[in-house]
Amino acid sequence: MARIALERIAHAYRANPSTDDDWALKELDHIWEDGGAYALLGPSGCGKTTLLNVISGLITPTHGRVLFDGVEVTESRTEQRNIAQVFQFPVIYDTMTVYENLAFPLRNRGVPESRIRERITEIAEMLDLAGDLGKRARRLSADAKQKISLGRGLVREDVAAILFDEPLTVIDPHLKWQLRRKLKEIHSTYRLTLVYVTHDQNEALTFAEKVVVMHEGRVLQLGTPQDLFERPQHTFVGHFIGSPGMNFVPCTLAEGAVAVNGTRIPLDAATAAAAAKATGALELGVRPEFLGLSDSPQEGAVAVDIGDVEDFGNFKIVTVRMSGRTLKAKVPEDRGVPTGRGYVVFPAGMTRLYAGGELVA
Repeated sequence: MARIALERIAHAYRANPSTDDDWALKELDHIWEDGGAYALLGPSGCGKTTLLNVISGLITPTHGRVLFDGVEVTESRTEQRNIAQVFQFPVIYDTMTVYENLAFPLRNRGVPESRIRERITEIAEMLDLAGDLGKRARRLSADAKQKISLGRGLVREDVAAILFDEPLTVIDPHLKWQLRRKLKEIHSTYRLTLVYVTHDQNEALTFAEKVVVMHEGRVLQLGTPQDLFERPQHTFVGHFIGSPGMNFVPCTLAEGAVAVNGTRIPLDAATAAAAAKATGALELGVRPEFLGLSDSPQEGAVAVDIGDVEDFGNFKIVTVRMSGRTLKAKVPEDRGVPTGRGYVVFPAGMTRLYAGGELVA
């Protein structure tokens, strides 16, 4: 395995980039620790695959350095980096059997046949391919073919890292859950360095120990799933993570507090001091899970109009409106919902302040 460091990496697909929009990857520094399980998460076109291909060597960055265990590999080819990469669609040999597909990368490296048999048996059992080892790959379903592709990445014991580029796109939804669980088990057993690209927050948050959130070629936050949920560093992260995403409302400073629709909401001293120096429009952010909702006024509560109520069985999502802005509140199933008029409360411990989209801290 390897510790992968990216130093001042940036990449543009067009010659002579001159504006910010010309860069597919804006300049970044990043470290993937040896044995870590990471997810690269963001919408389509945000730079996830470009960054993955810079790591693997399929792309040489416009500027910056890539280091594996302190050794620069920026100009090294993929095979010289000892990387295994699993793509969105299966990359296998249809005319070979499942066994031959899994054996191919090991035979290329001169692994003894006895060890090849042991390793293939081990990986085939992990991926529920043991019963298909003698079958030709072309006769199998898309799900099974992608499992072979996953197996080809996992079968090698000497890789510096395994990179997954949206590998479960063609997989049946129920099988996706099983394979994510398998990958977590494999990581727990072998402590491989895994980097998993996806636009699906459920895949990222259930697979990875740490998630890298990207937007428009920039890394906005690296953190645990809990960090991203409870303390997003950028309003985009708050919107993107969670279902529904984080609520944001404009506010103004008011001497150690902020004001929302004329209601004073206290800030802790450190945040108030930082807010006084911050630039950009101020917004309060709170998750629907933490937004309080009641039918009676109280100190710090803001009046709202109650809109739609969606019942999901064990909880309800309530839409409220405040000065033309829509917010969501997640309410336990056994709790009543006010009708017509209500009040929302921003809990001090779970409400965040943002200036110009960035967390004030």
